[in-house]
Amino acid sequence: MPSRERILTFGLKDPRREEAPGWLVNARSLGHGSVRRLTRQRYDGAIHHPPPPPACPAGWSVGPPSFVGVGGQRCGTTRWFNLLSAHPEIVPPLVTKELGYFDRFYAGGFTAADASEYHRYFPRDGDRKVGEWSPLYMSAPWIPRLLASAAPETRVLVLLRDPVNRYLSGLEHNARTDRENGRMLNELAPLDAFLRGLYHAQLTELLVHFDRSQILILQYERCTREPLVELKRTFAFLELQDTDFTPSVSAHPHHQPNKPKLDQETLDVYVRAYSEDVMNLAKAFPEIDVTLWPNFAHLAA
Repeated sequence: MPSRERILTFGLKDPRREEAPGWLVNARSLGHGSVRRLTRQRYDGAIHHPPPPPACPAGWSVGPPSFVGVGGQRCGTTRWFNLLSAHPEIVPPLVTKELGYFDRFYAGGFTAADASEYHRYFPRDGDRKVGEWSPLYMSAPWIPRLLASAAPETRVLVLLRDPVNRYLSGLEHNARTDRENGRMLNELAPLDAFLRGLYHAQLTELLVHFDRSQILILQYERCTREPLVELKRTFAFLELQDTDFTPSVSAHPHHQPNKPKLDQETLDVYVRAYSEDVMNLAKAFPEIDVTLWPNFAHLAA
């Protein structure tokens, strides 16, 4: 029977030991000078509200985004969005990559005026494309419907990663931002990180509101191994003229050198918990290659 301490740490190293990874450091040990105050409300525990819309340059127009990335968190979306934004046929974001515009409407209340305000975030000149990428959009069941009402013709980008590896990266991300704000890891953070990896359930809801032809599903592992091939595929999906454009693919923002470790027994628990969703995902979306996911390659057989 596992000890109480082991249950509470989800099979991770005991935080009381010296070799405990940095992401488990007690936030109380941080001095005030060590705490970096983040400006984005998403990181201070509050429901995210977007910044004010940018001013539309003279001669430009606003409207629904050409494309929206909806998921998933810790799947390389920042890198991919930066690579897309380097294309001369795409307008770089005038505010931020992640608007999180629909986060606050979890209880309803979204109006036509809110949809019109959303359009103001996407000035563009001529035929250039413009978009955003907010990884919460796919995970939150209330958002696909709102996104479809505000941008029914938009192209939807999805970037997925081995669910267990994504879970560990998401948990480290939550722990780091909590630590930087002088807090202990939230007790619900492990559950939140786990639920974000149930991709098939989330894509099923997305397909209720968008036609399959509007959705491009990418895999983090393939984008890492063959970035130029997958970029060309993405450019073609976005209907860009120059699909051979080659940006620098060397940058890897938000790299995490020290991710938390699971013991084998706990790893097996997570693999079992995700397996049915992964099998349903591979069956519904044959472009998903589960052999690229180390924790689920055995399901390909």
